[in-house]
Amino acid sequence: MNTEKARSFVVIMVIVALSALVLRFAVMQIVRFNIEQNESSAQSILKLISTALENYSKDHQGAFPGNLTALTKTQSRYLDKDYTAFSSYRGYVYSCSKIESSGYNCSAVPLICGLSGNTDFSVSTGNLFISQKCPKRE
Repeated sequence: MNTEKARSFVVIMVIVALSALVLRFAVMQIVRFNIEQNESSAQSILKLISTALENYSKDHQGAFPGNLTALTKTQSRYLDKDYTAFSSYRGYVYSCSKIESSGYNCSAVPLICGLSGNTDFSVSTGNLFISQKCPKRE
């Protein structure tokens, strides 16, 4: 009788271990998919911001606006929303360290490197797009 109980316990432990392994793999795949979606969105949004800034400049004799809000509040809207106003948007934090009449420099940084994204993106005057691996922040 005791050998049957012991055998049943071993079988249950093997099933639990295999279930944990499958669950870990599934969670890793979900996180990887989420990161890919966030990175794709960040690239698209930065390109959208850059295009809006360049179009504004063409319409205003080569001068860029003082901030992104100017792109959303004008009669002809260049941008649907000010992404820098959000604390984070789809796993990334957007900021523009420089927006002045002569040029701009905007970036998208993952909220949590390795969990919401693996890459920092930046775009500057002339649609110059740069990407690099984000440093692990601890």
